[in-house]
Amino acid sequence: MPEPQPIPAFLSRFPRAGRRLAAGLLLAGLAGCSGLKFIPDNARLYTGSTVTLKSATDTPIPNEAAVQTELTNVISPQPNASILGMRPKLYFWHMGVGKKKGLGHWLANKYGEAPVLFSAVDTARVAGLMLNRLNNDGFFKPEVRSNIKLEERTASVDYQARVNRPYLIKEIFFPERDTLLDRDIRATQAGTLLKVGEPYNLQTFVNERLRIDAALKNRGYYYFAPDYLLFQVDSTLDNQVNVYLKVKASIPAKAAQPYVLNRVTLDTDYTLQDTTMNETPIRYRGYRYYPDESMFKAKAIANATFLYPDSLYRRRRSDQTLSRLMSLGTFRFVDIQFRPARNKPDSLQYGFLNSVVRMTQVPKKSLRAEVQMNVSNLFVGPGVVVQYRNRSALRGAEQLLINAKASVETGQGDALSGVTSTQYGIDAQLLVPRLITPPFDIRLRNSDFQPRTFFELGVKYVDRTKYFTQQVFNAGYGYTWKTKLTNEQRLQPIDLQYVRLSNIQPVFENLLNERPFLRQSFRQQFILGSSYTYTYNQQVLEQRRNQIYFSGGVELSGNLAYLLKNLGGDAKETTEDGQQVYKIANQQFSQYSKLNLELRNYYRTSSNPTSGNKIAGRLLIGAGLPYLNSRVLPYFKQYGIGGPNSVRAFAARGVGPGTYRVPNENSNGGFYDQVGDIRLEGNLEYRHDLFPYVKGAVFIDAGNIWLVNADASRATFDSSGKPDGLNGQFQFNSFFKELAVGAGVGIRIDVQFFVIRLDAAVPIRYPYANTAIQPPVDPTIPAPPGKVFTFDESPTGIGAYRLNIGIGYPF
Repeated sequence: MPEPQPIPAFLSRFPRAGRRLAAGLLLAGLAGCSGLKFIPDNARLYTGSTVTLKSATDTPIPNEAAVQTELTNVISPQPNASILGMRPKLYFWHMGVGKKKGLGHWLANKYGEAPVLFSAVDTARVAGLMLNRLNNDGFFKPEVRSNIKLEERTASVDYQARVNRPYLIKEIFFPERDTLLDRDIRATQAGTLLKVGEPYNLQTFVNERLRIDAALKNRGYYYFAPDYLLFQVDSTLDNQVNVYLKVKASIPAKAAQPYVLNRVTLDTDYTLQDTTMNETPIRYRGYRYYPDESMFKAKAIANATFLYPDSLYRRRRSDQTLSRLMSLGTFRFVDIQFRPARNKPDSLQYGFLNSVVRMTQVPKKSLRAEVQMNVSNLFVGPGVVVQYRNRSALRGAEQLLINAKASVETGQGDALSGVTSTQYGIDAQLLVPRLITPPFDIRLRNSDFQPRTFFELGVKYVDRTKYFTQQVFNAGYGYTWKTKLTNEQRLQPIDLQYVRLSNIQPVFENLLNERPFLRQSFRQQFILGSSYTYTYNQQVLEQRRNQIYFSGGVELSGNLAYLLKNLGGDAKETTEDGQQVYKIANQQFSQYSKLNLELRNYYRTSSNPTSGNKIAGRLLIGAGLPYLNSRVLPYFKQYGIGGPNSVRAFAARGVGPGTYRVPNENSNGGFYDQVGDIRLEGNLEYRHDLFPYVKGAVFIDAGNIWLVNADASRATFDSSGKPDGLNGQFQFNSFFKELAVGAGVGIRIDVQFFVIRLDAAVPIRYPYANTAIQPPVDPTIPAPPGKVFTFDESPTGIGAYRLNIGIGYPF
């Protein structure tokens, strides 16, 4: 008899009779959750199978774990899901038996699972599938046995596979006939997937046929198919095989010859009731071009077409043409048809194809209005954007976009109470579908993606009540191109901006007088910039479980102008603060270098590609260095930390630089102080599907900003409230202790095209208190000579928790 089991601790508190009753109810509950009482009489619940591999020789089995996994995957059916022997899904299934509606029916459909009975298990079929897999992996003449284990109400199966040493490839022989087809197949041998000394594997042979077929398609063999290839395997050797690759003798004659493109027709206005091809075409570079050039110049479409008359058919060029034409953004639909050329009979070695590229246009012009709500920074309020688009402004598939924007936003928090920010502006962008690089003609012929040259022009007006009015003018041009789906590059040789400040109000004038760095960063100035950005993005590979995103960019300003002024012998001028600078049109220009790096990683915790359960991480590193003609970066080029898309436990621009704190007397303009030249930020977030269109998140954020040059007007302090002498400057031996840290939870409503995000976060670590969570309590902290600053116990923008509302994911 089995030994008596001890009474669970929580039952021992009941009287003896009560313990018996409680124990009976517990066992009944566990029996119900095990699901066994729902099994029909004379039937058994199938509880699963195991697979054991055994070598018929004394040698170990190569890739044993992978082989065992492959055999396990062919087992069917799958048993009911269980947790510690309990199967609650069977209980929910039982609640819906015989019901067509109601709670029980809903629970059964949502969470239930019908019992998997042992009668549904076909051990002979499963064993046959295992034998097939083992033979495909080179384990010839294997044995598979099944051992059925029967219990009173359950049954399971143990499969035991006995295998010999796998057969290895000894030699590989490609076709040897003196035909054009066999010669072209032999020409692909260098890239073969079959390797001497590696095990025989059927899937490798299947992949090899596909590889050869793809290579032949790019050598003109339009009608060839993978099934026309045959592998003959000689397995009479001692655990070795010789592989003979041959072409089946019965393939159609047209599959054995390459094809040349005879006539290529470009139809840019195809419809289902197409009548354009009844008209006389335009002849351009050997193409037949329909219908005319009123919408698109023939040159623009021909430049995106890589099928050339009198050239060998190549599937690679056909796919490239489809991709390039679609990426122009002017066509809703593009396809390519190939047909035998009737007016040109096949020669002894080559056939001839006619090709028709059919393009269906989208409307040339469009006008769209969009209402927006800005909830992501210091100001909150509605805005409207009206966009005009012309998809062939100069009849060369150039896209002209004109955006008119306007918004009225109110300041958030005590620092911006009663402040309104009104913005409006207009900008235009012309996208030309080629790289304009005279005297060179760069087409990136091996890329599937259309390169572009862009030209930009814009003006923006900002009226911030109680502070200032600002006008920003910008102009520039540059290039964007992709060599792969995951890679994109952007080069902007010219990025010109002119910033003008006016209508300065007393509160802001006082702030500028107290903050020399702020006056310099807001000064009227030219920004003569150039930039380059490289982006690598695996998020476009949606089936990939682990996705990496990287963006790195460098921005330079004023270097060429300074060099030309210096070489030209121009005299420097003295500014109001005593700085010696060069000017253009009586205006100082900014000079700086700036580096930005962003690395993200998204790991899906579920094997289901549609699952939203993932761990997302981000690291941001940025550094800007002003020099020669500048002492500080322009204000809008500086970094800020905090807010809905940053360290969410702190207000936007509510952290730093370093251990800097905003004094009470400066609280109305404190957010202007909290910017810097160096940024370090990290975010880690776990996202989980909760309900349809609703996701939850748990996150932790950390980060801060620092100055390259110390600023005496922004005094910083240690954890005891004493001045640390750094004044916001970055130091390698202390920066880690100055990171602001926050954590929280969030809810996201994700309807694919639109995401509303609600995050609640609490500070874990204040930057100026080092390891202490509470800020310094000393109400009077020494400041620069002649001044005493006071601080609130809970600094501006920091409280017990912070609620953030955002549009889209933070990263």
